[in-house]
Amino acid sequence: KRFKMNNNLYLFTFFITTFSFSQVILEEIDLPKEINETSGLEYHDNFLITLNDSGNDPILYYLNDSGKIIKNRQFFGIDNNDWEDLTSDDKHIYIADIGNNFDIRKNLSIIKVNKNEEIKNIEHISFNYPEQKSFSFKKLSMFDAEALISIKDYLLIFTKNRAKKITDIYRLPKIPGNYNAKKIGSLDVKSIITAADYNENSRLLVLTSTINFDLYYIIIIENFTIDLSNIKIKMYEIPVGKTQIESIKIIDSSTFWLTSEHEKNGNPKLYKLKI
Repeated sequence: KRFKMNNNLYLFTFFITTFSFSQVILEEIDLPKEINETSGLEYHDNFLITLNDSGNDPILYYLNDSGKIIKNRQFFGIDNNDWEDLTSDDKHIYIADIGNNFDIRKNLSIIKVNKNEEIKNIEHISFNYPEQKSFSFKKLSMFDAEALISIKDYLLIFTKNRAKKITDIYRLPKIPGNYNAKKIGSLDVKSIITAADYNENSRLLVLTSTINFDLYYIIIIENFTIDLSNIKIKMYEIPVGKTQIESIKIIDSSTFWLTSEHEKNGNPKLYKLKI
């Protein structure tokens, strides 16, 4: 169902079906503790790329399919305020410095770097949410985000709205500058979004989410377009128990890489999930 809101945006609500038995973990791989706070996955040159989130060094880690770190790409002159996701297009990698746990940050940005490591140029797509009027501490934040995708000439941010358990979708251009992010709509996912990936050829959007931080879910949206038309949601439990799933990468229409942060002094994990 789709209901028009007063500001000409759309809030999409659905009957969400949760499947508990059709999905299976094909592989579970211990990752090095160097990436204990893995939060984002991308694929380039036969490597999986990940990063650590808030307060860690500004480094991209390049992994093989066995979870071994093959090389690091460290950046100088920038900080990892709260790196939460990454995405890419033909030429560039976009690092989402968008974590905003308590709605207090005023320095949100997407860091744009060339896939070619010999090109050292670093650009910033800085932004704010025009709907955010207060920057006072909020435990139930509305403007936190951990999910970013590339779609055509735009980047889309999917917020982690703890207060309403929806995700608001914001659009940014890929051109460096300072912007008011454009809200294009909301999805009533009845959960908190923690990661995203999009395949532009198949138009497959996948999100990960949690309701109470005990269980995590994968959300499948087929035929996704930026106009948010004909949205249908499928939601599956990720059968890994209590952990922190904060990244996802599409392998094919039913198979996905996931990573989770370490739990109880254990290793972070790389999972291959089949639904």
